[in-house]
Amino acid sequence: MPRTDAVLADPRLVAAVERLGRTAVKDAVVHAQQRVRQGEIEPEDVADVALAALPRHATSLRPVVNMTGVLLHTNLGRAPLSPAAVEAVTVAAGATDVEFDLESGARARRGRGAIEALARAVPDAEGVHVVNNNAAALVLAATALAAGREIVISRGELVEIGDGFRIPDLLVSTGARLREVGTTNRTALADYRDAIGPQTGFVLKVHPSNFRVEGFTGSVEVAELTGLGVPVVVDIGSGLLDRDPLLPEEPDAASVLRVGADLVTASGDKLLGGPQAGLLLGRSDLVERLRRHPLARALRVDKLTLAALEATLRGPEPPVRQALHADPIILGERAEALAKALCQAGVDAAAVTTEATVGGGGAPGVRLPSTAVSLPERLAGPLRRGEPPVVGRVEGGRLLLDLRAVPPDLDGEVLAAVLRAAS
Repeated sequence: MPRTDAVLADPRLVAAVERLGRTAVKDAVVHAQQRVRQGEIEPEDVADVALAALPRHATSLRPVVNMTGVLLHTNLGRAPLSPAAVEAVTVAAGATDVEFDLESGARARRGRGAIEALARAVPDAEGVHVVNNNAAALVLAATALAAGREIVISRGELVEIGDGFRIPDLLVSTGARLREVGTTNRTALADYRDAIGPQTGFVLKVHPSNFRVEGFTGSVEVAELTGLGVPVVVDIGSGLLDRDPLLPEEPDAASVLRVGADLVTASGDKLLGGPQAGLLLGRSDLVERLRRHPLARALRVDKLTLAALEATLRGPEPPVRQALHADPIILGERAEALAKALCQAGVDAAAVTTEATVGGGGAPGVRLPSTAVSLPERLAGPLRRGEPPVVGRVEGGRLLLDLRAVPPDLDGEVLAAVLRAAS
């Protein structure tokens, strides 16, 4: 049995230690030695086997090809960052002027570049601030504006946002009290008016971004609420900053502010296409009040998020926007080409028309025409476990690899992954 230190002296493993750390490399060597004791490999193969078992990266997270047909898949990390945002994260990874003015040598406002970019992207907002996610933005607003007071909200907007977390529980945890008005399907302006009193902190409108209620329904528009004499806070959720003709029913920050909302909260990693972040936009006095609240310190974002957010706002169109507006004809051509290549290799494959969704708590009910490569269902597991992992969806006994969220330059990798999985 080769000694552990002797195996670790192998130049290839020395290089791996520099990249992955000594613990991970030593664990791989010890595991290979154990296989020698069990008679599975020869002693001279320990270094090779250990090297083959090493992960590609120091993180356990793996890059995944999202072919589910859900553009913003929460379990797959929602919005993929643009190349510009990825580069910005690398730039900010070391020592950086995140809170320092290089010209004067004095302390500066944290993340001022990202703040300026956000203000420029939403000129209707008098003030802007960024926290670590949209739930944090709501918590900060509730704590600063309504702790010990009431938040007036429609019963039809008491939503669950995923993984068992519910908006009412989130708000009550801040010390605010909820004043529920209306019913599940209908709420009128008079319901809000009758509930407002000296204890009202603000009226909250929550966009039901992950479900739809149809039939005998009624709700109150933001513009109607602005005359009630209390701040109106609107959680638009998905992070759409301006109107998109493809998503006519999805609220955007600019439009909501124009009709009189005092404060808007939104996510950074959904339709904006950036990193996880909570955006606060609106009246300068309210935003400043939230920014200076002690809780804001606990909810602040790190330099990597600020860098990625600024690059998303200033840089080229992010991947999620490209996927949202992808040409269905081109998607079909790509799927046909992939299916043809697979068939020529003996794989049961066909291009089929399908529908994709926005996902991630955005644009419920919107169906996006798409095309997928249809494969035998048995390939789902091998593709998930492959390198790179390819995740599709099973429908009607077939595995569908939807191309909506996949950049064209990954088609070659997808083809190779399917061929490996089918072999």
